[in-house]
Amino acid sequence: MLVGFSTRDDAGVYQLRDDLALVQTVDFFTPIVDDAYDFGRIAAANALSDVYAMGATPVCALNIAAFPLETFGPHVLARILAGGAEVARSAGVAIVGGHTIKDDEPKYGLAVTGIVHPKEIVTNAGAHPGDALVLTKPLGTGIIASALKKNAIDEAQAAEAVGWMTMLNAGAARAMLGAQAHAATDVTGFGLLGHAHEMATASGVALRVIASKVPRHALALEMLAAGIIPGGSRDNAAEHAAFTTFADGVTRDERLLLSDAQTSGGLLIAVAPDALGALRMALRACGALDAVIGSVLTGAGIVVEA
Repeated sequence: MLVGFSTRDDAGVYQLRDDLALVQTVDFFTPIVDDAYDFGRIAAANALSDVYAMGATPVCALNIAAFPLETFGPHVLARILAGGAEVARSAGVAIVGGHTIKDDEPKYGLAVTGIVHPKEIVTNAGAHPGDALVLTKPLGTGIIASALKKNAIDEAQAAEAVGWMTMLNAGAARAMLGAQAHAATDVTGFGLLGHAHEMATASGVALRVIASKVPRHALALEMLAAGIIPGGSRDNAAEHAAFTTFADGVTRDERLLLSDAQTSGGLLIAVAPDALGALRMALRACGALDAVIGSVLTGAGIVVEA
């Protein structure tokens, strides 16, 4: 076992031979959009992201589904699975089977197996003081999904966020490998600050985040201003306050955004300053964001500046 539970990394890594290791992860959740096909696409991209965050290549996956067949009928389940299959195909991943159970609430995701050379694994434990922190997707998808559930926005307004959530982190992973990134993690349910804290703790460092540099969906800030605050994001913010020091100029809404529970978010990458330019160029070339949002410091915890 090369990577297990101790650092709360994105996936487990098990070495098979000197030049080959398996990377394994599983992720599934309830619908965050109304369209069944989009739900399948988002859930699949989200599950695959854990493998990309380790610098690995996903090769096969198993469907995991819970579904109220009598309530929605088989056609809705078929659309969910079709969405997942479409994303898997685009990633070059074979769906080799899976398992479905009856449940009152729909749930879908993937158990994914990837491969990596044991010497090329990227974990959340390698960040060095002086490294730059780069984020590859905007924040706010949790807030937008909550607004959609509350009918505060429609599917058309959420389309941009759906586009980001269905975008694979494959290109970003290739970019970080080319730049020999020191550490990485994907930003999902614990929010940016939660996953950043896992990186800081595993690496034995502190992180500096500049709130104004963090990319965000404009619609998410509009929804926060309208009073739509997801319960998960509120809970995250309460937990994150224990290890985060905020500058006076960081607003309440910015704090909530930094703790917003993401689905299929981007990669948070720690990279040496002399490799930052190459990383940013490669990220732009693959359609990802190249936002430099902070740096790695000595010490512990997270400092958020305005």
